[in-house]
Amino acid sequence: MSAHVIADDAEALAVARSLADGFRAGAGARDSERRLPRAELERLSASGLLAVTVPAEHGGADVDATTLAEIFRLLASADGSLAQIPQSHFVYVNVIRRQGTAEQRKFFFAELLAGRRFGNAQSEAGTRHVQDIRTRLTPRPDGSFLLTGVKHYSTGALFADWIPVLARADHDDLHVAYVPRDAPGVTVVDDWDGMGQRTTASGTVHLTDVPVPADRVLPHHLTFRGPQLHGAVAQLLHAAIDVGIADGALAEAAEFVRTKSRPWFESGVDTAAEDPLVIQRFGELAVGTWASRALLREAARTVEEARADLTDDSAAEASIAVAAAKAHAARTAVEVADALFELAGTRSALNSLNLHRHWRDARTHTLHDPARWKIQHIGRYVLSGTRPPRHGLL
Repeated sequence: MSAHVIADDAEALAVARSLADGFRAGAGARDSERRLPRAELERLSASGLLAVTVPAEHGGADVDATTLAEIFRLLASADGSLAQIPQSHFVYVNVIRRQGTAEQRKFFFAELLAGRRFGNAQSEAGTRHVQDIRTRLTPRPDGSFLLTGVKHYSTGALFADWIPVLARADHDDLHVAYVPRDAPGVTVVDDWDGMGQRTTASGTVHLTDVPVPADRVLPHHLTFRGPQLHGAVAQLLHAAIDVGIADGALAEAAEFVRTKSRPWFESGVDTAAEDPLVIQRFGELAVGTWASRALLREAARTVEEARADLTDDSAAEASIAVAAAKAHAARTAVEVADALFELAGTRSALNSLNLHRHWRDARTHTLHDPARWKIQHIGRYVLSGTRPPRHGLL
C-alpha cells in the first residue's frame, strides 16, 4: 500500500474538504442500504489524511489540534458514520507518540505514512462498567504474549490493517497490543445493528490465544500517571463529529426548505423559506451550531496550548474546555437533526429520502459517554478548582 504524504495543515484541510465533498453524495444511500464504505476508506488512506499527526521528524505533517478537529468536522458534515471510523485510529496514534519506544515509533509511523489503518478493540460488554477491562495479555517464556478476550463496539476493526487492543497484563495494568487484522486467533464479526451510524461496522472482535510479540505491546497505564491529553484529544474528535453532524443536518434542512417545502397556508407567503416563523427557527439553530463550532475551536486551541506546556493545570484546563465543547455539541446535534423535520414538513419524514439518518447518527454517537458527567466535572472545576480525573473519557 502507498499513500500521498501531506505536507502541512493547509494541505490537510484542503484534502479533507475534497474528500468530504465526494463522500457527501453517497452518504444517504450507503446508510439506507447499509453499504459499508470500503472504497471511501481506501480513498481516505490513499489521501494521506490518516497520517497527518505523524511527527515531523518521522516525515509527517504533525498538524495541530485545531486542524485535526476541523478535519473531523468536515468529514462528519458529509457522513457521520464514515467520520466515526478513523476516530480510534488517531487515538491510538497518540498512544504510540506518548508511550512507544523509538523503534516502535519508527515502525508504526512508517506504516501510517504508507496508508495503513488502525482499528479499535477497546470496549467490552457485560462487565461492571466501561473501565472494567477483562481481556488479558498472558506472558510467555520467550517474552511474547498470548491475547485472549472479546471486544464490542469495535469501530474500525473490520476495515483495519492493525487492531489496537486494550488489555490487562501483569498487576492488572492496562496495555495496548497492536495486532494485525489477519493475525491467527483474530475474528472480526460485522454484527453491529445500531439504529444510527449504520455503516461503521462497530461489531465484535474475538481474540483467542492471539500471539503478540513484545515489541507490539505498549504500557498504556503509564499515560495516566502524569498530566496527559489522551482523553482530551479523543473527546475533541468526538465533539468534532457531533458538530459536523449538526452542520450537515442544518445544511440539508435549509436546502429542503428552499427547494421542496410548501409554506403553511396561514403564513401569507409564497415559499416556506419566507415564513417568518421558519426563519426564526433557522436563526436559533444557526446560533447553536455556530456556538458549538466556536467551543470546538476554543477547546482545540486549549489542547494545543497544553501540549506546548503540559502541566497538571494546563491538562485540566484542556480537559474542561473539551468537555464543554462536547456537552454543547452533543445537545446541538440532536436538536438540529430533530428540528429538520419540524421545519421541512411532512414530506421530510419519507423513508425514501432518509433524512432521518442525521438524527439517528446524532442520537447514536452522543451515547458514547454521558454529557451529564462532563457537566459535573465542569461545575466542580468552576466552583472549587477541582481538576477532572485522569482517564480516557475527559
